[in-house]
Amino acid sequence: MTVETNLKMTEQELRSFSEMNGEPSWFTELRLRSFAEAETLPLPKPDKTKILNWNFTDYPVHTVKSSTFASIEDLTEDVKTIVDLEQKNLYIQHNNTPAFSRISEDLAAKGVILTDIFTALREHGDLVKKYFMTNGVKADEHKLTALHAALMNGGAFLYVPKNVEVEEPVQVVFYHDDAEASLFNHVIVVADTSSKVTYVENYFSTVAKSNGLANIVSEVFAEDNAQITYGAVDVLAEGFTTYVNRRGVVARDAKLEWALGLMNDSDTISENVTHLVGDNSIGDTKTVVVGRGSQKQNFTTKVVHWGKDSDGQILKHGVMKDSSSAIFNGIGKIEHGATRSNAEQESRVLMLSPNARGDANPILLIDEDDVTAGHAASVGRVDPLQLYYLMSRGITKQEAERLVIHGFLAPVVNVLPIEGVKKQLTEVIERKVR
Repeated sequence: MTVETNLKMTEQELRSFSEMNGEPSWFTELRLRSFAEAETLPLPKPDKTKILNWNFTDYPVHTVKSSTFASIEDLTEDVKTIVDLEQKNLYIQHNNTPAFSRISEDLAAKGVILTDIFTALREHGDLVKKYFMTNGVKADEHKLTALHAALMNGGAFLYVPKNVEVEEPVQVVFYHDDAEASLFNHVIVVADTSSKVTYVENYFSTVAKSNGLANIVSEVFAEDNAQITYGAVDVLAEGFTTYVNRRGVVARDAKLEWALGLMNDSDTISENVTHLVGDNSIGDTKTVVVGRGSQKQNFTTKVVHWGKDSDGQILKHGVMKDSSSAIFNGIGKIEHGATRSNAEQESRVLMLSPNARGDANPILLIDEDDVTAGHAASVGRVDPLQLYYLMSRGITKQEAERLVIHGFLAPVVNVLPIEGVKKQLTEVIERKVR
């Protein structure tokens, strides 16, 4: 079934937007082709969540012009709370506007690229073309990926050359303070052969409610013997309809670690898929979620094993309160030929309110004999024995619940590599479960 797509942009306006940004012709053609395909492609079908009536196409304006920051000292106080002022490798997007960027002279001399997606298209077009929606997310997968390719209006590009180890984390901040702004952001992170990098991104809104859409795609590539740690904290406002697709491709002897704090106040569809294509590749995904109000959310985490001796780990912890609901799909897929692979997953959901709903669905799909696989899943209330123990030590019930929840979510919070980001996630959790 297809859904009628009524977009406010015309093909000519889309072409003009592409020309205004100095995009190469191949990218303009990709936009126009995807714009046409979006009319007929179906929506994705997240398990146990009906999204046919969700708004994925109606938004106030395509692009908002916002202020830039001449120096790190000029950042707003909101941004400063999550950015170390000594941070050497930093990119900030203000709504849809590239607002600030800097990279250390040492890394620049080694060929490391950190920039906004439009500058990357102009100055590193061949490199972007190699990775943009080719081996990761495909533009024609479904309606939302086609809309993303057609309407992309922001994002970041990080490339680490062969044999380069980036010792300090790279941070990207998507700062949203305009209720009319929509985010069609595309992020590409590439660690070339035998390189290493830690990348952390923040989505956060300072408006209480948004009228826009968020259609976000990240593509992450760990080439042979490379290592990537990808941390993210998403805190987008109520009112968004949010689609997030983060996908990784991991080559031989490479490793990709995800640490995701998914704290949006909007209705959300999230896909996080890791393809372990090389022998001895490793994918480790840790995710925490807090839902509140009347939110509806669907989270699919999937690891696909193609290479021999590959190892995939999924850990998901969710907390639901009020009348919020969420589906947690964990999928471990071992393809034929991926001998001696290991697929493990754990999904745990705490429900804090009688009307809150959480559903954990562990799935193992195995087409090979000589493998190891396992899963664990649980959905329930806060353990009364834990509360009793804490309260017997003089702690109030409210404080005891708070401590249990923070302990429950700690496996992801504690692995985020930037202290300001870790603090931000802790404070968001505190605010949402209060």
